[in-house]
Amino acid sequence: MSDIWRIGGAPRRVEDARLLRGLGRYSEDAVPAGALHAAFLRSPHAAARIGALGTAAARALPGVVAVLTGADLSGVTPLPCLVPRSLPDGAPMPRPPWHALPIGIARHVGDAVAMVVATSSAAARDAAEAVEVAWEPLPAVTDAGAALAEGAPEVWPGLPAGNLCFEFRLGDHAKVATAIAAAPHVVAFDARISRVCGAAMEPRAAIAEWDEAEGRFTLRTGTQGPHALRDLLAAALGVPMGAMRVVSPEMGGAFGLRSHPTPEHLCLLWAARALRRPIRWTADRTEAMLSDPHARDTHNRIELALDEDGIFLALRVTSIANLGAYLVTLGPHSSTNNLGGLAGVYRTPVIAATVRGAFTNTQPLAPYRGAGRPEATYAIERAIDIAAAKLGLDRMEIRRRNLIPAEAMPWRTGFVFTYDSGDFAKSMAMAEQAADLAGFAARKAASAARGKLRGLGIANAIEISAGPPGAPMAEGAELRIAADGGATLLLGTHNHGQGHETAFRQILADRLGLPPERVRIQAGDSDALAYGRGTFGSRSIVAGGAATIAAITRIVEHGKRIAAHLLEASPADIEFTPGRFAIAGTDRAVTLDEVARAAYAPGQRPPGEDVGLVAQAAVAPADATFPNGCHLCEVEVDPETGEARLDRYTVVDDVGTVVNPLLLKGQIQGGVAQGAGQALTEEMRFDAGGQMLSASFMDYAMPRAADLPEIAVLSNPQPTATNPLGAKGAGEAGTVGALPAVVSAVCDAIGVSHLDMPATPERVWAALRLRGP
Repeated sequence: MSDIWRIGGAPRRVEDARLLRGLGRYSEDAVPAGALHAAFLRSPHAAARIGALGTAAARALPGVVAVLTGADLSGVTPLPCLVPRSLPDGAPMPRPPWHALPIGIARHVGDAVAMVVATSSAAARDAAEAVEVAWEPLPAVTDAGAALAEGAPEVWPGLPAGNLCFEFRLGDHAKVATAIAAAPHVVAFDARISRVCGAAMEPRAAIAEWDEAEGRFTLRTGTQGPHALRDLLAAALGVPMGAMRVVSPEMGGAFGLRSHPTPEHLCLLWAARALRRPIRWTADRTEAMLSDPHARDTHNRIELALDEDGIFLALRVTSIANLGAYLVTLGPHSSTNNLGGLAGVYRTPVIAATVRGAFTNTQPLAPYRGAGRPEATYAIERAIDIAAAKLGLDRMEIRRRNLIPAEAMPWRTGFVFTYDSGDFAKSMAMAEQAADLAGFAARKAASAARGKLRGLGIANAIEISAGPPGAPMAEGAELRIAADGGATLLLGTHNHGQGHETAFRQILADRLGLPPERVRIQAGDSDALAYGRGTFGSRSIVAGGAATIAAITRIVEHGKRIAAHLLEASPADIEFTPGRFAIAGTDRAVTLDEVARAAYAPGQRPPGEDVGLVAQAAVAPADATFPNGCHLCEVEVDPETGEARLDRYTVVDDVGTVVNPLLLKGQIQGGVAQGAGQALTEEMRFDAGGQMLSASFMDYAMPRAADLPEIAVLSNPQPTATNPLGAKGAGEAGTVGALPAVVSAVCDAIGVSHLDMPATPERVWAALRLRGP
């Protein structure tokens, strides 16, 4: 076996051979015979009372099997929100019901009010359009700030605090207020984090089945956590967990937005049981943008206090978070659970944050790549740029003055997080050299000669991975070694672009000596593995890797007992090196293949030893990890049109042990693309009446390959001791740094202290005109 398959090697992705030949298996690739089609009638209003629902005309159309409304779905309870928060008076936050289909009032454009089931997709869609609704439009509010203003239309009339869902406070507010009041310098500014849609390559899809013989549901759908989805759907439908199976095949993107149950899941499952037929549904792009959860969308007031030398004294952030009309499973998570990132990689003594969550007549908000981490990094990094300008300091220098030194690790920030490892100064130095910062002045002059404006963007990013801190969630894995020495690894994490089939083969090759062609990786089936949490929060290699290592350790211990029996030795005298069990200090040995054969062969196992070579583990890492890095980018702006073009991008990241540098590079580059997309072009927008103005790719500007330069990715690995691989996680790192870095570059190019994202040509052009020559 080639060393390329050891940890740190760079074999190409195993799964690509299948996916590039069209052999991937997505939700729509496993349609059972006789499946019916579903379509949803969605509200055209941001807020409207649902009067009479006329379904007779729809039911009469050819091919229509059923038309369902909220009143029909008996026995289905609302979907829960699992992130509790409080109102300012300490009372629990309100959790309005998120029904499978709304009863009485639709609360955002795209809110599904009826489902049609028919023999074809076209028939279902035609019938959905034939459903007659006596709409009574109501006043609506889509902006979170406006929602909390006096006299704003109430999304849920009768709640104790109007549209205020919660107020979350973190940090020592009194100390921060005192430090800010006494500081020689304070920068204070408002910053908007724009609203975005995940826009996964594959729109949401699902197939629901009911097995009458077993009294059991099966749902085939793209989800990041099949086990958690099983549990929540079973509870909502009032059936035992054992009566629900969730199968998540390959999935064309998730990014956090597919980590929870949805009303469509409930409707499909209920109808499959009622009709005793499988039912399938796939959203088109516009339907997805109208009904998928959205992300980000916060209003922020940011205040950074500094002394005369530019040393940070205090940071205060006050935010209003748009929650949408309904609370998804992890609704308040993004705006409140990752605030520790406000500390950044700096020695800020005191930090405080206040977040107020607001209901609006918009799609629900859910975690999206970074889930609060990019927002936190954006706040501190933008504040540093503005402070540097105010104090007349170089932007790299002011950051260096405030960095946490490597020798100070572990570093307790005093604001949620304790960093166990990291060398932030080294990452900055590596990035400065790799990006040729010394040559920036010459490149800026060359741009000016062509009539263009060049700007430099800087961001130091740090995020939490595999948390929460102090109590990380466990993950499951099961390893089966067959009698011929081949292996099957079952994972509780889910692979939807990360390269798990390659990375986990490398772990097995490194620790067991198993050739990759003899390994099968299986994931995404709640029936196949007893326990799994799923893929989110950059946790797969950290948590899934820890579970895999635990299973490997148990396999080796089992194998030592069998090898000792075969070699007529004591298990304590057996040593294992990848692929080989040997008596210590001798050349007497047996291979892993020989031990595997013996494990299944009568008479070759020790007395009382179980048949087979199988181990299961469900373990948690010792603690969370903190991947970090430095991002430097350059943009070129055309002052005549306002178009900002990314020209250069360099990232130096510390993700701990790098299992596969090719996979790491792909993860970082993909994250940068998503961050740059939000910084420059992407935004979900609504008009004054709550109508969505960006419900297709004609209006929602996704970044394209031509919009991105070559993204240089370098590694500064500082392994962590919190998990057996020393890995820190990488899936969200690119996005966390890209958001502030790109906006920083645009502001530098056009000579303004701050410009809210997205930096569209219109917005940049207007800022240039406002600034003047």
